Amino acid sequence: MRDIHSHILPGVDDGALDLAESFAMIEAAKAAGVTQIVCTPHVRDPYFDYEAMWDAYDALVAAVDGFPLQMGFEVNHAKLMELGMEWVDYLHFDGSDEFLLELSSRATDVEFANYERTIFDLQSRGYEVIIAHPERYRAVQKDPEIALRLRRMGCRLQASADYVVGGRLGHEKKPAQKLFDMGLYDFIASDAHCVEQYAYLARAMRENGRDLER
Repeated sequence: MRDIHSHILPGVDDGALDLAESFAMIEAAKAAGVTQIVCTPHVRDPYFDYEAMWDAYDALVAAVDGFPLQMGFEVNHAKLMELGMEWVDYLHFDGSDEFLLELSSRATDVEFANYERTIFDLQSRGYEVIIAHPERYRAVQKDPEIALRLRRMGCRLQASADYVVGGRLGHEKKPAQKLFDMGLYDFIASDAHCVEQYAYLARAMRENGRDLER
């Protein structure tokens, strides 16, 4: 099982603090059945330091004795607009055409038109767009049809496993279940910032992993 969204790199964002915590998270991931992890540090303020993130990745790869890791990023839409679209070629998953895009949790349905333009731009450049945790977006909570619209545009949708305990904001479990019921998710990922969140991933896969088998 590949975990496509994890804040496991040491000392670069609000995830693992140091290599010791990264090691502990990898052990928890293995216990949850994970066989490969995509490291996806935040591309948003105040965390983004491209060179430091790659340095952290290289240090972790050198220290983990062969456990499969892949470099990627969780790219916040507002930060991408600030950086400029020329950055997209540096922010996809290394070795693949996947691009993990985070939208604003507070965006209205009207603002989603701006996201659509960015998504089409990414797709025109050859990238497969994965939308991070749509269950957290208020517009999707209000109208799950927006998630359906994203799927029809060709996006793939990723649930963050903490929905099983109500999510970071306390409201995502019910919206997440609606999206599972509609058959809209392609991935469940840990979005792990600490060891404990891999237990959520194991539970989420038990409860809803079958919904991804299509």
